[in-house]
Amino acid sequence: MSTHPAAEAHPRFAEALRGLDLDVPVRRFPDAVRTAADAAAAIGCDVSEIVKSLIFEADSAPVLVLMDGSSRVDVERVREELGAASVKRANADLVRRTTGYAIGGVPPFGHVTRTRVLADRALLDHPVVWAAAGTPHTVFPLDPKTLIEHAGGELVDVRERAE
Repeated sequence: MSTHPAAEAHPRFAEALRGLDLDVPVRRFPDAVRTAADAAAAIGCDVSEIVKSLIFEADSAPVLVLMDGSSRVDVERVREELGAASVKRANADLVRRTTGYAIGGVPPFGHVTRTRVLADRALLDHPVVWAAAGTPHTVFPLDPKTLIEHAGGELVDVRERAE
């Protein structure tokens, strides 16, 4: 694992960081950290401190949901929050067209298209969270309030509830 300036990030994401005047360290791992569990193990943090950037399709429009790594998105709660008739997980092609990144490396901002962003409130439970930096090998830390703000996220409760 190596820590470098944003130059280690995907070029589009590095440009987004510069545009937001964010100076964050980007960690690059030799092995991919596509899943929240893989990323948490590589970083040495709790899986709930990982931010999953997930694209859904709500009435044919993409929407980004930011969720902590230990939780699952409740699609019905997302549908209710958006007032949509239907919501489903986006396929890999829609994820790439919407964000410009492949699944497993989607950052919370710096996408090719602007989408509505829902950020689950549980992200605020941590002083620092880790998110993908545009590739399956790179991550960056940021306080969750700043991350959600730069993503243009609306704070919501869209986690699956424990039964």
